[in-house]
Amino acid sequence: MDLVIVESPAKSKTIEKYLGKNYKVVSSIGHIRDLATTGKYGLGIDIDNNFTPNYVPIKGKKKVISDLKKLVKEASKVYLATDPDREGEAISWHLYDTLGIKNKDYSRVLFYEITKDKVLEGIQKPRKIDYNLVKSQETRRFLDRIIGFRLSKLMQSKTSGTSAGRVQSVALKLIVDREREIAAFKSEEYYTVTAFFNDFAEPFTSELFKYKEADIEIKTENEAKEILAKLSANFKLENIETKTKNKASKFPFTTSTLQQEASTKLNFNAKKTMMLAQKMYEGIDIGSETVGLITYMRTDSIRLSDEFTGSAFKYIEEKFGKEFVGYIKRSKKTENVQDAHEAIRPTSILREPKDLEKYLTADEFKLYNLIYKRTLASLMSDAKTLATTIILDNNDYKFKTTGSVVTFKGYLDVYQEFEDTKDTILPDLNAKLNQEIESSEIKYEQHFTKPKPRYTEARLIHEMEELGIGRPSTYATIMSNIRDRGYVILEDKKFVPTEVGIQVTDRLQEYFSNIINVRYTANMEEDLDKIAQGELNNLEVLTNFYQIFDETLQKAFKGMEKEKPEETGEVCPECGNPLVVRKGRYGEFVACSNYPNCKYIKKETPDIKEIIDCPNCSGKIVEKHTKKGKVFYGCNNFPKCKTAYWDMPTGELCPNCNEMLVKKNDKIKCSKCDYER
Repeated sequence: MDLVIVESPAKSKTIEKYLGKNYKVVSSIGHIRDLATTGKYGLGIDIDNNFTPNYVPIKGKKKVISDLKKLVKEASKVYLATDPDREGEAISWHLYDTLGIKNKDYSRVLFYEITKDKVLEGIQKPRKIDYNLVKSQETRRFLDRIIGFRLSKLMQSKTSGTSAGRVQSVALKLIVDREREIAAFKSEEYYTVTAFFNDFAEPFTSELFKYKEADIEIKTENEAKEILAKLSANFKLENIETKTKNKASKFPFTTSTLQQEASTKLNFNAKKTMMLAQKMYEGIDIGSETVGLITYMRTDSIRLSDEFTGSAFKYIEEKFGKEFVGYIKRSKKTENVQDAHEAIRPTSILREPKDLEKYLTADEFKLYNLIYKRTLASLMSDAKTLATTIILDNNDYKFKTTGSVVTFKGYLDVYQEFEDTKDTILPDLNAKLNQEIESSEIKYEQHFTKPKPRYTEARLIHEMEELGIGRPSTYATIMSNIRDRGYVILEDKKFVPTEVGIQVTDRLQEYFSNIINVRYTANMEEDLDKIAQGELNNLEVLTNFYQIFDETLQKAFKGMEKEKPEETGEVCPECGNPLVVRKGRYGEFVACSNYPNCKYIKKETPDIKEIIDCPNCSGKIVEKHTKKGKVFYGCNNFPKCKTAYWDMPTGELCPNCNEMLVKKNDKIKCSKCDYER
């Protein structure tokens, strides 16, 4: 019996059906081991001994490891079929190393899509573990552990913050910098002058843009009034220009562009998008079969396989007509692209969204519909538009009107719902060329220049990708982290940094501006890519980084000013020192300022409103307040029990993850996952 080990239980069931009775397919349920939290600084890495890691089984995984070891001993051959990326390669190596698999008895196989043909094809193309990929992932993990642990410790001791991270802190800095740009922005007044032509079959407007041959800017109301005084109601139709323009469809989805489009078009956050995509990749029950509906969802590539494009072109010709068959788009952008696998696409162009709707949840259907139509549109012909520009003259003041009409839909036939393409129809004025037409009204309007907008999740992901910081597979986690740590809040779907987020950013920049910045982080991503390609030694990268980092950190611990906790005006009943407000991971509490010599913590007042029984101890979840008056709900056994929620718990558990349901904005939501009703 041959043994196949994958990461996901859902995927293992699907693959076992495809491979047949000679194969047993089991799941490792993700990573089986991770760095210990022992040793110097609790890093689980022996810095002084060539960054030697101390790996230990992840909590709860000892039985999984034991069961897998038994299966490996019984198997004639082992196939390591974890996800086809660096993380998956590392998991395969951890399985190989932990389970005692012999080199001659195993193969590494890749499944880019969970369909019968592709699974069988993957089994027929075995290879060995790519240790360059493993070293790249391991180096990233070491860097994140070192920076995360040690900078977080610094922030906890010197600020109100709880954590810092190699990429997380750079993303937060982008948000803080943008907020300061907005605060410093000085709005300037300007005016526009518009002529209205309402006495035509298609009424239109025309805007002033030039005086004679020079562009015109109107800074004051007086200037606008002076211009209006020089204008008459009659305009000479000076020029009509008509052009046929092609509008090309966008590339098929990468991880980043999928997260951005799902955010703007479906209102899904990155975490939710990836969760739904993962499920559709691993396999969905559709009638009598279980099949992966999309290809692997962690990719930087826009490439589509020849096999898929061939079937898609045939489908387009048969369903829409030959004139709708498009072409394969090529990108000039190759930096930071890991082109090991394809773009995110449906596994079969014949699985139309309408046919699968009954098998999918509402959100799964929305995302599949978006992926399917984006992929199909990318292979369809350009849309054609007829663009018209009309130039009008009024005493040497030039006015411009533009219009556009779609003359051939092309790819818009399937992607129209996701694009803001509307016809702007103008009247046929060719017969009046060089003649005068009369306006119904001319008026000016006041405007003010605006700063750059705050980052939405989609804008921040786009910016991070453009700057080359982080990886698309990590964006969802970063978005969650900066919110969960209380560094940002969302207002009108835009990130606004909190006082704590600004404080943490400023303190880090005092000492770590050479590391916590866009350029250094982007260069590190390039180094990780070079390690993956075998072009750079990982120990060299780690050593160079650590020499700079450790020296700077020692200076920061000595020199960085510590934030003084706020005194409550009360004294400690045990030692007489002032009581202060301290901040823990789960909220604020009142304790002695003489800590650690005195460990007194003031207990919660007994008259606080009880909400429900605590799900994790014998205490009660009660209504509490931060020092700024914000309500939250926490266990009255704090700090022994740190159960807490920002929103009111209902006492019910989530059917998806078994965590507490909370009430938020008249909706019942899960406190951990994306479940909502």
